[in-house]
Amino acid sequence: MIFHGKSRQSENGVHEVNMTPLIDVSLVLVVMLLIATPLAFESSIAVRKARTSAKAAEKKKVEERIELYVVSEDSVKVNRQLVARSELTRTLQPLLATNASRIVVINCSDGVSHGSFVDVLDQAKISGAAEIAVIGK
Repeated sequence: MIFHGKSRQSENGVHEVNMTPLIDVSLVLVVMLLIATPLAFESSIAVRKARTSAKAAEKKKVEERIELYVVSEDSVKVNRQLVARSELTRTLQPLLATNASRIVVINCSDGVSHGSFVDVLDQAKISGAAEIAVIGK
């Protein structure tokens, strides 16, 4: 048997395991987890799936919930009353303090940026909303 440097060969072929593909796949998975983990903890907003049947959903009175509509980057309608987004927390806190269910329903117009919408969600949560529902198209 003749030894020619890096690999051992015999009459049947090379008898070494190539670990390079396994290491490459493992490193790619580690990098993907490192990138995806901070995105999972970026927002503390929990999202629940809608119930399959509208009849199974519990019906609430319109007066029991607070409705928010994000009109633009700077203004929000709180129960059909236009309020500046900077004043949203001061407007929501008294309403949520007197509301037994503390449910907030949020809708958004098409021209509003994602950051402004998330800011309204965060302000509703900080103001004391127990449940936040997002209405979308």
